[in-house]
Amino acid sequence: MVSIKDVATESGLSVATVSRALNGHPSVSDGARERVLAAVESLGYRPNVVARSLRTDRTGTIGLVISDVLNPYFTELARAVEEEARALGYSVIIGNADERADLEDHHVRGLLERRIDGLLVSPADGRSPMTLEAAAGPTPVVFVDRWIPGADAPVVRADGRDAIRDLVDHLHALGRRRIAVITGPTATTTGLERIDSFREALTTHGIPLPEEYVGRGDFQAESGRLATERFLELPEPPDVVFATDNLMALGALDAIAARGLRVPDDIGLAAFDDIPWFSHTDPPITTISQPTAELGRVAVRALAALIAGEPAASTVLPAHLVVRRSCGEPATPPQTDRAATGGAARE
Repeated sequence: MVSIKDVATESGLSVATVSRALNGHPSVSDGARERVLAAVESLGYRPNVVARSLRTDRTGTIGLVISDVLNPYFTELARAVEEEARALGYSVIIGNADERADLEDHHVRGLLERRIDGLLVSPADGRSPMTLEAAAGPTPVVFVDRWIPGADAPVVRADGRDAIRDLVDHLHALGRRRIAVITGPTATTTGLERIDSFREALTTHGIPLPEEYVGRGDFQAESGRLATERFLELPEPPDVVFATDNLMALGALDAIAARGLRVPDDIGLAAFDDIPWFSHTDPPITTISQPTAELGRVAVRALAALIAGEPAASTVLPAHLVVRRSCGEPATPPQTDRAATGGAARE
C-alpha cells in the first residue's frame, strides 16, 4: 500500500509538507501543492480519510447541491466541479434538488451531517431555510450559478445581460418584432435577471412585450411545451420564441414540431444555455452560452480557499451569444462592440 512517505519521496518534499498540502494548509506554496498532487496521482495514493478526519477535523469531501441533474447545463457544471475538486484532493458528494426547495433542504442538511469540509449550492428557488442557515454557519459555502440575495457567501456566476441584449439586437436586425419569452421562476436569481434583461433590451428597440407573449415556466421541458402551445393558439402568434433555459427550449421545439411548423420559416427559436446537440439540430439553435466548466472550476477553487482559511471573492464571468440559423439568416454578421470582444459569435 502506498504511504504518505512514498508521496514525500516521489515529490521530493518532507512528510510534514505533504501532510499540510493534503489537508489544505495555507502555508504550503502553490508549487509544492502541485508537486504533491502530481505524486498522489502518479502513485495512486489514497489517504485514510477516517483517521485523517479524526486528527484534522476534515473529511476531504465537499458537497454539491444542484438544481436539476437532468439539465445538461448542470451535468456539465457537476463534471467540472468533480474534476477540479479531485485535482485539489477532494471527493464530491452530489445532491439533486430537482428544482424543489424541500429537496434542497434535505440534501444540504444531509451533507452537513456528514461533516463535509465545504458546500457548493445552486439554489432551487432562493427560499431554502437550510441553505440560508448553512451560509451563516461554520461550514464554508459558495453559491454557483444561482444565489440567495443577502446570504453571506461568495457567488460564482455568469452575467447574461449583455448576451441577451446581443440576442435582441440580432432579432431586431432580422425584422422580428413579435417576440415571446418563456421565463424561469422569478424566485430564482437567474430567472429574474433574464426576464428583466430581456424586457430592458426590447425597450431599447421600442418592441412591446404584451402579457400574452410571456410564458411562465419552471426550467423544465414540459413548461416550455405548454407555454409555446399557448403562444401558437393566439390570434397573432409570435414570430420568435426565446426560452430562458435549454430544457424549456426543447419543450418549445416539441410544440412547434407537433403543429407541423418549420423553424425558422414559420417561427424562430432561441435559447439561454447552450447544449452540445443544439448545434446539430435542423436548423441549429441560436443560443446564449455560459462558461459552464469554468464556473465549476472557479467555484471549487473559491471553496478550497475558504476551507483553508483564506478569503474568496465573488466572481462574475460573461455569457455570449452564439448565432446559428434558428431565427433566420442575417444579411451580414451582427457587428457590435461586444462581438469584437467575444460577446457574439456565429456558427
